[in-house]
Amino acid sequence: MSDAALFAPPSPADLELLAAHGAEADAAGALSVRQMALMHRRGWLKMLAPRAVGGGELALPDAVRLEEAVSEADGSCGWVVTLCAGAGWFAGFLPEGLAREILATPGVCLGGSGAPTGFADRDGDGWIVSGQWAHATGSQLATHFTFNAQLRERSLPLLDAQGQPRVRAFVVPAEQVRVETDSWHSVGMRSTTSRAFAIDHLRVAGEQAFDIDTAHATAPGPLYRFPFAPLAYATLAACIAGLAWRFIGLADALTARPMPHLGGPHAGAQGAHRAAEQGLARARAGFYAELDAAWARVARGEPLDEAAEHRLNRAARELARIAREAVDALYPFCGLRAADPRSDINRAWRDLHTASQHSLWLR
Repeated sequence: MSDAALFAPPSPADLELLAAHGAEADAAGALSVRQMALMHRRGWLKMLAPRAVGGGELALPDAVRLEEAVSEADGSCGWVVTLCAGAGWFAGFLPEGLAREILATPGVCLGGSGAPTGFADRDGDGWIVSGQWAHATGSQLATHFTFNAQLRERSLPLLDAQGQPRVRAFVVPAEQVRVETDSWHSVGMRSTTSRAFAIDHLRVAGEQAFDIDTAHATAPGPLYRFPFAPLAYATLAACIAGLAWRFIGLADALTARPMPHLGGPHAGAQGAHRAAEQGLARARAGFYAELDAAWARVARGEPLDEAAEHRLNRAARELARIAREAVDALYPFCGLRAADPRSDINRAWRDLHTASQHSLWLR
C-alpha cells in the first residue's frame, strides 16, 4: 500500500472487507486478522497523533467522517478505531521523545479507560500506581494502555483548587498491565474486546503522567488546541450515526418486502424508513455544520469559547439521540430477521444500543 493511502479515508474495498468479516468477528468475540491488518495498514489507530512523531494529525472533521464511515461498515471496527485513535491523540500531550518512542512501536495501538478508578502515589519524581479499570476498548490490539488515576502523597489525596481529588492520565506498555480476558460480556460491540485491566503497585516514571488539557499540549497543531470534551462528543456521535446508517440501509429491503396478508409492502414501514433517513440526515447535517465551524475557529488560532463548545456538544447529543430513535422506530417493521442475532441487521441494532450506553451520554 502506498504512502498516499496511509491515514486516508476508507476505500469501497476497505469497507467491503470490514463488513465481510463482521459476523465472523462478532461470533468469535474478537476482530478478525484481516480487519486488524487493514486498520494498521491505513494508520487509522494513530491518525490523531502528531505528525512530527509518526502520526497522521488529521484535521478533526476528516477523522470524524472517517470514523463514521468505518462504523457504518462494521460497528466494532468503528468503535475500536474511534476509541483507540482517540487514545492516540494523547500523544500530543506527552513529551515528544516518549511520544515518538510509543508511535514507533510495531502495530502500535493505545487502549485504555478514562475512569479515575486507580491511585497514583508520589514516589520521588515518579508514581506508584495501582487500580482496576473497566472497558478498555481494543485490548486485543493494545501495545499501550492509558488510564486516569487519583493522585496521593503519603497515602493522602492531593486536591485541586476546588478541593476535589487531583486526577492525571498515565500511559504504560501493555506488558505492565493485567488484562482480565473474561471481562467483556455485552449484547453488542462483541469484537471490540473492551476488557477490564488492572495494575498492581507499578512504578511509573514522571514523564508517563500527563494532563489532557489544551494548556498542557506538547504538540503545536490545532488538533491539540481542540478541547477534549467536544472532541469526545463528536467522535462518539459520529460512530453512533454510522451504526444507524448501517441499520437503515439493511432495513431498506425488509421494509419494502411484500406482506402476504396485505398484498404489498406495509405503508407504515415505508413511511418509517423515509422518516428515519430524513431525520438522521438533518441531524447529521447540523452536527457537521457545528463541527466544521468549531474546527475552522481553532485552526485560525482562536480558542473554542464556551458557547461554541456547548453548540457542538448539543449537536452531537442530538445526533446520537436521533440515531437511536430512528432505529427504534424502524425496528418493529423489520420482522423477525431483525431479531435474529445471526443477521447483520440485528448486529447493527445490538452494536448501536451498546455504543449508546456510553456514560458520556448521561452528562
